[in-house]
Amino acid sequence: MRLDDFLSTVGVVKRRTIAKELARNGLVLVNDRKAKPACQVNVRDVISIRGTHPVTIEVLDLPSGSVPKEHRDRFFKLLSQKP
Repeated sequence: MRLDDFLSTVGVVKRRTIAKELARNGLVLVNDRKAKPACQVNVRDVISIRGTHPVTIEVLDLPSGSVPKEHRDRFFKLLSQKP
């Protein structure tokens, strides 16, 4: 699954266009490496988003379609977040 699609589908980022822009600007790391929006995400990858609201998550599972808000936490584990 594409990085930008994963981030928006599971609700880490509000919209896919925002996820694309963050990755294009070098603010998204996958396993401590800068990632492009089309980077393939796999289970157990660690994704870090830098910027004004930094967050680090671990991918637990990949969704196969849209995900209701109440089920989003099944797909990632929050490792760190700053307000």
